[in-house]
Amino acid sequence: MILTLEWTSEGVRFIDQTKLPLEETYVLATSYQQVADIIVTMVVRGAPAIGVSAAMGIALGAKQTKAATTEEFVPEFEQICSLLAGTRPTAVNLFWAIDRMKALFAELRTQGTSLAEVQQALLADALAMYDEDIAACKAMGAYGAELMPDEGGVLTHCNAGALATCGYGTALGVIRGAVERGKQIHVYADETRPFLQGARLTAWELMADGIPTTVLCDNMAASMMRQGRIQAVVVGADRIAANGDVANKIGTYSVAILAKEHGIPFYVAAPWSTIDRATATGDAIPIEERNAVEVTHHGGKQLTPHGVGICNPAFDVTPAKYVTAIITERGVLRAPYSESLETMEMATR
Repeated sequence: MILTLEWTSEGVRFIDQTKLPLEETYVLATSYQQVADIIVTMVVRGAPAIGVSAAMGIALGAKQTKAATTEEFVPEFEQICSLLAGTRPTAVNLFWAIDRMKALFAELRTQGTSLAEVQQALLADALAMYDEDIAACKAMGAYGAELMPDEGGVLTHCNAGALATCGYGTALGVIRGAVERGKQIHVYADETRPFLQGARLTAWELMADGIPTTVLCDNMAASMMRQGRIQAVVVGADRIAANGDVANKIGTYSVAILAKEHGIPFYVAAPWSTIDRATATGDAIPIEERNAVEVTHHGGKQLTPHGVGICNPAFDVTPAKYVTAIITERGVLRAPYSESLETMEMATR
């Protein structure tokens, strides 16, 4: 299994996704500030992986504090959480993980727990999130595998695989689950401009697993669908609103519209922690605007004229009406999503 990130005695170790697919190298974050920078620079990326990275960053900050007591550590804990929360605004898993660590810290503080015990508890919870994420991905894979065609092409956008999680993957977990059950799947991976997560990361992962894969330029999907080469679409998500609107990598909305036009099911695979019941619709989801250099340059070479305007939103929102089903570790949700989310929430309490 790809080790996207792992806790070590020296710090948090990440595979450097900016160097893939040609160079498999690892980066060691020895402070919570370095963890934050690694998230911002997309050395690690993908909503579930970002959430667990932040939790490990908090645990690392707690481990390295010079405070003598839990009460002395309070201002520093708040500073650590604030810095990590400011790294990627769209991925709700980031805030879910930080809020979970905050709740644990508040409970321990109320109980008068010693700082040493607080440090141990924060680390234990971060490691629990890591294990929970892998288990959730495998459960999603099992549910989603049933929805995949017995044979044919499956299109995916961006990278929602092991590299976007702690292992196995969300959308790619569904594909892996289908292949493990004997389904003959050929994956079509959108290159995913401008950061090329599909061309660099999805293709690298699937080739390592021996799953047949073809990389498409982002503007080829419609033609492939018209030719009958795509039987299903499955993508991940960075935030899902209460009504089922889905924020995912820029370009996902276009794929969803194309799938609808061609009568192809469009599935979203994401852990329950990606669902933001506090956000009513996709209109309220903050969209991260990234550095223009990701568009103007590639491989250190400038591609655009000096001074031209650049728009670089990292995500777009796909309205729920285009989503055939949402695959979670708790089961498969179908429209109307506000009702199915409520029903599943009640059933799994």
